[in-house]
Amino acid sequence: MNLIFVRHGQSNWNKENKFTGWVDVGLSERGNVEATEAGKLLSSINFIPHTCFTSYLIRSKDTAIQIMNELFTDDHTVFRNEELWQLNERHYGSLQGLDKLETSKKYGEDQVHTWRRGYKTKPPLAEEGSQYDPNNDTTYKSIQETLPLGESLEDVVARVHETLNVIKTSTKEGNVLVVAHGNSIRAMLKILENISDDNIVDINIPTGIPLAFNINDDKITRIGYLGNNEKIQKLEEEVKQQSRLKE
Repeated sequence: MNLIFVRHGQSNWNKENKFTGWVDVGLSERGNVEATEAGKLLSSINFIPHTCFTSYLIRSKDTAIQIMNELFTDDHTVFRNEELWQLNERHYGSLQGLDKLETSKKYGEDQVHTWRRGYKTKPPLAEEGSQYDPNNDTTYKSIQETLPLGESLEDVVARVHETLNVIKTSTKEGNVLVVAHGNSIRAMLKILENISDDNIVDINIPTGIPLAFNINDDKITRIGYLGNNEKIQKLEEEVKQQSRLKE
């Protein structure tokens, strides 16, 4: 294997079941444990990255730092690290900051499920100039593109397409670790595995679990999630149920 994706560890807003998107929320206590455990697992199989890609968001970067702390005990170890805004989570527009279950009660479970999991549906957009407008955020002041006020998964696929080519090319130089987000990873998996628009709805990415591939020229081999299968299935189900109302 020479390419591993990891969704960041559980964030504080994951724990509170809020739409997070581009809001820069830190890791929860559980999220820190998940990041450390991911690093220990990669260390146990001797997966040493040549390059690590993260998003601009702190939950991605902090997860990567903790993984690398487990992999590299020598402070003088040098590896390539790149932050790419294209790996950010999907921008959830004006849904950001809202409780998922309360939003399901207000708009209906099916509508919220479509906003969360659908391929072509955008959420209600954030207002220009609002706290959720990244074009006013100094974090992105060096970005030339106009940044989104809300995105469908289709939009995320479009923005990660060239980034994924960079990632695949980087595997020719050595192992690559990508620490990103549920929807940016879903978008890259859609491209890598040619997943249909309908089937991508059912893909749920668990927090803190390494997902391994081998890239050899144009041949892409999925190795799968690494770790305990029962734990992985439980975490996938947790993601699936986030906006489901209990009867």
